[in-house]
Amino acid sequence: MCLPRRAGPEYRSRMAFPRRLLADHEELVLDLRPHWIALVPPALVTILIVGVVVAGFVVLPDSWPGWTRLVIVAIGLAAFAVYPLRAFVAWVTSHFVVTTDRLIHRSGWFAKQSMEIPLENINDVRFNQSVFERMIGAGDLRIESAGEFGQQLFTDIRDPERVQKTIYEVGEENQRRTMRAGRSEPSVADELDKLDQLRRDGVISEDEFRAQKSRLLGRA
Repeated sequence: MCLPRRAGPEYRSRMAFPRRLLADHEELVLDLRPHWIALVPPALVTILIVGVVVAGFVVLPDSWPGWTRLVIVAIGLAAFAVYPLRAFVAWVTSHFVVTTDRLIHRSGWFAKQSMEIPLENINDVRFNQSVFERMIGAGDLRIESAGEFGQQLFTDIRDPERVQKTIYEVGEENQRRTMRAGRSEPSVADELDKLDQLRRDGVISEDEFRAQKSRLLGRA
């Protein structure tokens, strides 16, 4: 089955995942930012904060000193920084990445967080969507893997069914590539035959043959 080797336009974040973090042989398959639905709660809170600040200005008596209005604005800005701003920064800097070798989740500007799961360690991938999430193309992805991470839940994933399918396809291709690499590696017996032929042809001496033979048998 032919797999996408590079993230398509519909699966590429505007702030792209840094290519310098990929290995030389590694290629990017998916680079996703969380679905826009993740921005709805902080947007509603922002509207509420603005409404409260405006209402405070309206109902505040003119006889009160001017600095009280500055206090109201400062409280509004502090409330905005506590949740809506942090949620927006998390959305902008979050990457759900699938490469030909691993799954990566990375977020943060200054304080960065990152986790990586090798594709060969992934045991199960499940997605969950409500009726509304199916309508807007969002959902949750639950990934179970061997190792330190165990079971991980990723929320607000774009098109989780297609992401699930892609992870399985890339994982299968990665497994086939690993098996082909294992079969292509020459066996010790093959290398001994080549060394023996080189000795008979006079390319290497008897001592060199014995030294190389000992090295190969020691590796086996």
